Amino acid sequence: MRRVSRGVLALLLAAGLTGTAAQAVQAAPAVGDIADRLKAIPGMKVEERTSTIAGVRWFWLTYRQPVDHRRPHGRWFEQRLMLQHKSEDRPVVLYTSGYNTPETMFTAEPTTLVDGNQISLEHRYFTPSRPEPADWTKDTIWQAATDEHRLIGALKKIYNRKWISTGASKGGMTAVYHKRFYPGDVDGSVVYVAPNDSDNDEDSRYDEFFRTVGTDDECRAHLKNLAREFLKRRPAMLARFKAEAARNGWTFSLLRTPDRAFENSVMDYEWAFWQYSLQTDCPDLPPLDASDDDLYASLNAISGLSFYTDQGLAPYIPYYYQAGTQLGWPTPQFTWLRPLLRYESSYQPRTYVPMNIPMRFDGGRAMRDIDRWVRNHGSRLMFIYGENDPWGSERFCLGKGSTDSAVYTAPGMNHSARLITRLPADQQAKAIADLNRWAGTTPSPQLFKSAPNVETDPLRLQRPPL
Repeated sequence: MRRVSRGVLALLLAAGLTGTAAQAVQAAPAVGDIADRLKAIPGMKVEERTSTIAGVRWFWLTYRQPVDHRRPHGRWFEQRLMLQHKSEDRPVVLYTSGYNTPETMFTAEPTTLVDGNQISLEHRYFTPSRPEPADWTKDTIWQAATDEHRLIGALKKIYNRKWISTGASKGGMTAVYHKRFYPGDVDGSVVYVAPNDSDNDEDSRYDEFFRTVGTDDECRAHLKNLAREFLKRRPAMLARFKAEAARNGWTFSLLRTPDRAFENSVMDYEWAFWQYSLQTDCPDLPPLDASDDDLYASLNAISGLSFYTDQGLAPYIPYYYQAGTQLGWPTPQFTWLRPLLRYESSYQPRTYVPMNIPMRFDGGRAMRDIDRWVRNHGSRLMFIYGENDPWGSERFCLGKGSTDSAVYTAPGMNHSARLITRLPADQQAKAIADLNRWAGTTPSPQLFKSAPNVETDPLRLQRPPL
């Protein structure tokens, strides 16, 4: 993977920012309505929509980006972003979704804490932010980081206060990658539940997680036994799945058969439970002798059987492409499901990407580079994990070269983008103080009580199981 120095020059040329000009954009005076100032940015399209949050204006924006930032005068595409504008004298929180951007207003936890403006950026190659025809070789972490760098450079002409980046899961990974390549773009990063697969061939920590997660041995055992029971009742489960697929027009060209799709959902079951449920939800699981209908309902509710249809996978092809080329992927050992499994080897990204899109894994080079940077040079990074979230099995760790950074774990919590308020009181106070220091704001405990939509967790809208 090429390092930042290879891409900066092209990016500066594309954004029109070099030397003192890059600093001058921050000093531009505020003139005119925010909508007019946004429209004045070259390549920016602006549509204002009805806001659902008092005191905040809502804009749907698209920004022209080069498909290849190393060739900024080549093909372009329009990248979608949502702006929740509060005031030009407040900090900006850049929420990198890592997937599609939510089409509803929501207040990310850091936005609430600093009482700031919020930008939610759609990741390149997620529709509609996809060049057509798509050159998939440009769906890389450096190209996406440079999208963010170029956008920030344009918007700092308007928003010249502090900037904080944030994101959760793949969105949190995206925030880290942007910080690695362009560490001067933002003043701090709050990263939720972001996995760090620096060695794709070593996944034993996932197996250890499932052996020890939580404090209830019976809950862990029951989840494994339920997954086995689904496979034992394969004919009954498949009959219901096929009927539901026929009613909804679901197809299976990627997984090839409903049986493969069903089995992938079963392999997801235990993972998906811990990802989005809490240990206190265990009593709601059906008993092993439950009816076929009740078992099917549980599998569907927790794994989401529609996900492994063509229609369910289509929105996530850009993610699986990245996982199979740079990010890496988890490979837990399904020992308790053998010999009932038929397609265990299908549980990997190549399965979920059309075969006409070539993929080649980089051997872990990109993620090793990111891991080294965090440990040796990372600054103003706040990593927050849920204790019972399987994605935290392989996480970011700080090193001797990391400065002004921290890693927190929220006791008993899952794969959530709202974990600061779930930390122990002393850790919560420090996390809030650090965030406000980075943002140049004053902590206000009342903000959590008064902010609208504070419980909306955008991760609930973005759920690829693998």
